[in-house]
Amino acid sequence: MKQIVCFGDSNTYGYIPKEGTRYPWGVRWTSILNEKLGLEKYRVLEQGLCGRTTIFEDPLRDGRNGLKMLPAVLETSGPADFVVIMLGTNDLKTVYGASAEVIGKGAERLIKKTQQYAKDSKILLISPIFLGEQIWKKEFDPEFSKASVEVSKQLGEVYKRIAKKENIAFLDASSYAKPSDVDQEHLNEEGHRLLAQAIYNRIIELEKEIA
Repeated sequence: MKQIVCFGDSNTYGYIPKEGTRYPWGVRWTSILNEKLGLEKYRVLEQGLCGRTTIFEDPLRDGRNGLKMLPAVLETSGPADFVVIMLGTNDLKTVYGASAEVIGKGAERLIKKTQQYAKDSKILLISPIFLGEQIWKKEFDPEFSKASVEVSKQLGEVYKRIAKKENIAFLDASSYAKPSDVDQEHLNEEGHRLLAQAIYNRIIELEKEIA
């Protein structure tokens, strides 16, 4: 059985916009991906954590630094055929003041760490969906700003360039899905379905390349 580790934040976890609970199996994109690939052939390990960043320490919540958590996740998961990384949204919070280039450097460090701890795994780097234009308003998530929205739109090109340099696979999630109107940040059910289909197609392409 082939194994895929999906390492991400709340949009990998399956956070339901506004409600704060988790979408069930069959709705969140990781589970849809597993079903599409075949439960008897693939095992998708859902390693999504709300608030997770690439390299930053959250001053309000412990254990959100992705770089520090990744080695333990890869070791406990065991040998993986693919490691899918989709992080960067939480790095856009004003507390970090990070540019797209700095967030990209964080993603690069995750790639290097994956290559160190899972050297035989194929890596798929995914740039996250854009933030909604109203995210900064008090009724949504004022941890972000208007500038955060603009930086989110720059991540795709930065991640694409990094993936090319590192000779790994890439996918731009914002080309397929967008944040829910309800909270301007998280995928709704349709977004999960669309993203799952895009990632499924990319995995199939990569499998053909390997073959």
